[in-house]
Amino acid sequence: MSQTFFFVKVALSVPSETSSCSISQNATGENERRYGLSMGRPRSPKGRAQESHRRLGFEYPDAKCELDHKNPFELLAATILSAQCTDKRVNMVTPKLFDEYPDAGSLAEASEISVQEIVRSTGFYINKTKSLLGMAQSLVDKHDGVVPSSMEELTALPGVGRKTANVVRSVALDLPGLPVDTHVGRLSRRIGITEETDPVKVEMELNPMVPADERGLFSLRLILHGRRVCASRKPVCEECALSDFCLSSQI
Repeated sequence: MSQTFFFVKVALSVPSETSSCSISQNATGENERRYGLSMGRPRSPKGRAQESHRRLGFEYPDAKCELDHKNPFELLAATILSAQCTDKRVNMVTPKLFDEYPDAGSLAEASEISVQEIVRSTGFYINKTKSLLGMAQSLVDKHDGVVPSSMEELTALPGVGRKTANVVRSVALDLPGLPVDTHVGRLSRRIGITEETDPVKVEMELNPMVPADERGLFSLRLILHGRRVCASRKPVCEECALSDFCLSSQI
């Protein structure tokens, strides 16, 4: 008895390098279409910094400091209060603070208890009050109540470090300044712009990578991106404008 054999072709789905990279390629393609890439991905830290600055300009065209203020003195005080506190909380506190103490002269004469009660909700209110009163007194004694512009003079004020000084310089005084907070430091390392962990060293490394008059804007864009997309614990890489060249991208 003869037997007839039938051969059936079966298509097997075998994972390939192409399929495993499809998500990454899609992200790259989308970014190329959206941002008009033609030179390929940036390969150097400076290139990544400049391309990050350019793309984040599209993402946050109206980037600005989120601390409410009307003048350099108000921004200086608000930035001191922003340590370990959200801008939103600071903005809830400063209207009353500035209504009662609108300038350095009036704040220098304020009682510690009165100021403490106003800024209590920002946390570390005892130390922050000492910094505010010391800063105000120093402005009155050494600068005629006017916020100075130089880094040296600003950082000599009580409670004022380089980050605060750079915020005041870049935002209120329209001078070069690149504030390095936790967001700027984290994103700079993740993207592959720097390996430094010390904020001052990060600032020194980033400064030459962007034009002097755009350093503050670069910092603001990184801060907004860190808050809205590249969070500390769970970055949303699939929504990131930098995902195709970020060294820490998870797609």
